[in-house]
Amino acid sequence: MVQTPQKTITLEEFLKLPETKPAGEYIDGQIIQKPMPQGKHSKLQGKFVTKINDLVEERRIALAFPELRCTFGGRSIVPDITVFAWDRIPVDANGEIANVFNAAPDWTIEILSPDQNQTKVTKNILHCLDHGCLMGWLLDPDEKVVIVYPSDGRSQAFDEPEQVLSVPEIASGLKLTVENLFSWLQLENR
Repeated sequence: MVQTPQKTITLEEFLKLPETKPAGEYIDGQIIQKPMPQGKHSKLQGKFVTKINDLVEERRIALAFPELRCTFGGRSIVPDITVFAWDRIPVDANGEIANVFNAAPDWTIEILSPDQNQTKVTKNILHCLDHGCLMGWLLDPDEKVVIVYPSDGRSQAFDEPEQVLSVPEIASGLKLTVENLFSWLQLENR
């Protein structure tokens, strides 16, 4: 079977297109559609954004965002969760959070969805690290594993329930074990 090559577009052309749901990402001249988040993904994402912001927002250390488009290094990606140090959050002329983020996050977190390509997701994490990101996480809810990618390049898989997960300095107060993280998927009092 012969495959017809997809038409490539420029980053500038991509950024002029209307947003889609789920979001499209611009990678190597192609538009790659993200999969629609499902139950486990959505639960982990919502709980994790809240947990991080409860720790860092009031003290103006950082801010976590769900599904924030970040355009840098020739790509425009939408990680599941991004965390930006407070002094790196772009602001508009009114002093409000800007709509456009043209920088790599300080911490990028991806949650693997069923049928999602792990290689593509890992490449996005590595792209962030190549452009100044302090740390990347890949959560696999089915395997109950978190792979941590620190900026020093020494990745580590956390899969034992009592293991405390490594976090970047901006979230140093976050003490979370593998078991704590994946316990968010449990529904209590059913």
